[in-house]
Amino acid sequence: MKALLSVYDKTGLPEFAAVLSRCGFELVSTGGTAAAISGAGLPVQEVADLTGSPEILDGRVKTLHPTVHGGILARRDVDSHTQQLEQHGIAAIDVVVSNLYPFVETVSRQGVTLEDALENIDIGGPTMIRAAAKNFPDVIVVVDPADYGWVGEKLSQGDDHRRGLSLEERKGLARKAFQHVALYDTAVSQYLSDGDALSLDETTFGFNKVNELRYGENPHQKASLYTAPLSTGGIVRAEQLHGIDMSFTNILDADAAWKAVSDFAEPAVAVVKHTNPCGLAIHEDQPTAYQRAFEGDSISAYGGIVAFNREMTVATAETMRGVLFDIIIAPSYENGVMDILRKRRRTRVLRIDPAAGPQEGLDVRLVSGGALVQMADVLEEDPQSWNVVTSRKPTDAELADLAFAWRTAKHIKSNTIVLAKDRTLVGMGAGQPNRVVSVHLALRIAEDKAKGSVLASDAFFPFADNVEMAAHGGIIAIAQPGGSIRDDEVIAEADKNGIAMVFTGVRHFKH
Repeated sequence: MKALLSVYDKTGLPEFAAVLSRCGFELVSTGGTAAAISGAGLPVQEVADLTGSPEILDGRVKTLHPTVHGGILARRDVDSHTQQLEQHGIAAIDVVVSNLYPFVETVSRQGVTLEDALENIDIGGPTMIRAAAKNFPDVIVVVDPADYGWVGEKLSQGDDHRRGLSLEERKGLARKAFQHVALYDTAVSQYLSDGDALSLDETTFGFNKVNELRYGENPHQKASLYTAPLSTGGIVRAEQLHGIDMSFTNILDADAAWKAVSDFAEPAVAVVKHTNPCGLAIHEDQPTAYQRAFEGDSISAYGGIVAFNREMTVATAETMRGVLFDIIIAPSYENGVMDILRKRRRTRVLRIDPAAGPQEGLDVRLVSGGALVQMADVLEEDPQSWNVVTSRKPTDAELADLAFAWRTAKHIKSNTIVLAKDRTLVGMGAGQPNRVVSVHLALRIAEDKAKGSVLASDAFFPFADNVEMAAHGGIIAIAQPGGSIRDDEVIAEADKNGIAMVFTGVRHFKH
């Protein structure tokens, strides 16, 4: 019996090789892996000695040889296969242990060249792994050092390698092996795509599991958290500084809050409930920004998520005393802040870096039978270019509030209505089947704060009744895409009520 070992990550390798040797396997290996095995005092045969062919092309060709792949791929239950092995003097290989060159680690480094990237694309490793996985009824394939322990224990219990691991266990290792290679190939493809993933007729998305969650949105649903290999930062890599474990819905809400504040260049604070911002404000003074965001909807803010796009200060932490938040998010925390926040026993405190990577520009949603993939809604717009369609033009202050409201609307579920004043969210309507209901809800939440505020609608107003209701609530300016067959009626209603209206020419649906 032979075991072929060729790994980049040598974690646990000498110990596992020792188990294989005690189980009666003759060890065969390549370059650095062979050195690690022999260095542990174990007998090992170089692949070059097995094949009779030296490594060539600076190690690019080592295991790509009929002696290796014939030994792996031969079916033991097919007489012609075993006869051909004997005819060509090829020994069967019963165990393959392999993991791949560090492509993701290499291309994640600053300043990496294309040459460095290409040299770290593994060829022989995936070929061996796929061959062994294809022939899993006869060959055990191990790609994860975390599996060395239980696989070694199983092999030690059996009289031969077939009795050591059941067919189902070997099938599980094969599935893991194919997924390992698929993830690797996906990372290579994404790197070479230069962010243009939508140009290909075929696409894959690969993820590494971070951990299993207690459950999904509901206790009867299983859930896990995964990272995208070529991405950095973001909610999946957040550092939890305090509090109990994050749940599935915690992660969704925290991601929505972080994306909302990250969309603003100015110091911003967002309060999110069920993925919708119910409070959002920008102000140079962080405690003021927080207080305004909280007062946008202080009832909904209870038990919500608060996010900052600047370092959280002690002054802000003091201002937040007495308000329950499930999660607090910031890119960093001023000295002394954590002393205050750790007194919140159940509140989770996260430190998050901006996300970056080839998938960050994509919005991917699974649908029955496949997936919808689109570019993320990151269009930069110039409010000065908006078309003023009413007799009255918005003032500079109104235009600043319209720009704030318009950007905020991107982060709230459609149909979306946002009311803003002094670059603060004072009311919003979200996720309603018709727009007039969203206007009604936004006005009801804002109450007296609606007077003198501006309104942003993520899509055009189909009827003038939306503007009529807004006017009764005290709205003084409106931003909307325009494009309805009743635009003239909508504009006339705005003029009738002295409301300034701009058409942005852009829609911001979020379903």
